[in-house]
Amino acid sequence: MAKITIDEDACVGCGLCVNVCEECFEMAENGIVKVKSNECTGGDLHEVASQCPVNAIGIEE
Repeated sequence: MAKITIDEDACVGCGLCVNVCEECFEMAENGIVKVKSNECTGGDLHEVASQCPVNAIGIEE
């Protein structure tokens, strides 16, 4: 299972990752994305991470 990390200092809260994979990401009240689950059955986490405009998503295998 992959481990997802969010660089909260880099995250700008655009929500792209949440829109692509609500199973793994959610928007916190402070407007920064947080990890909801490290298990993603509906998509490619590396693809989601590569789309982050500020490279705030890390994926460790």
